[in-house]
Amino acid sequence: MQAIGYNGSEFIEFEKTLNHPTGRDLLVEIKAISVNPIDTKVKHTVAKDSAVKILGYDASGIVSAVGEQVSLFKVGDEVFYAGDVTRDGSNAAYQLVDERIVGRKPKSLNFEQAAALPLTSITAWESLFDRLKITQSDKDKSLLLIGAAGGVGSMAIQFAKQIIGMKVIATASRDESRSWCKQMGADIVLDHQHLAQQFK
Repeated sequence: MQAIGYNGSEFIEFEKTLNHPTGRDLLVEIKAISVNPIDTKVKHTVAKDSAVKILGYDASGIVSAVGEQVSLFKVGDEVFYAGDVTRDGSNAAYQLVDERIVGRKPKSLNFEQAAALPLTSITAWESLFDRLKITQSDKDKSLLLIGAAGGVGSMAIQFAKQIIGMKVIATASRDESRSWCKQMGADIVLDHQHLAQQFK
């Protein structure tokens, strides 16, 4: 299969053996990927002239084969996931991934849209519901999100608004960013570069 890897100094296109899935692995035909900060962090760990590392973690695609212990998915299922930094990434035609870290692609999203969601969604979800312990009892409270126009902030706005029903106050600096926060559902959007003036 075709893959793009990094050898510590440059990205290279190369052919890699396509392995059949075993155990709880799915073999996913990659339809779309997205790039996240984790890609750059892992890239910097690859020593110059080392073995080629396939980067890429957020992806969406179609299950093309399953391991003998797979119980959650079948061939033909459309899926999305954030991947596993200890394994080959998604910058390839196919990827092996454990079914336990995979979700069904939402039918309302195309492959490109779905590939943009996994890591940002997981991070926003864990921040709001695992770390801050936000529950339905917080419905009448307000949530302030600083720099909310990025990937995680965009998802946090939607989770807080759509799942809990909180009042969301977001901050962003550019006109486009403030508009985006509004589109995501923020009730109030402040320019975080001029907060003091906005409270006069």
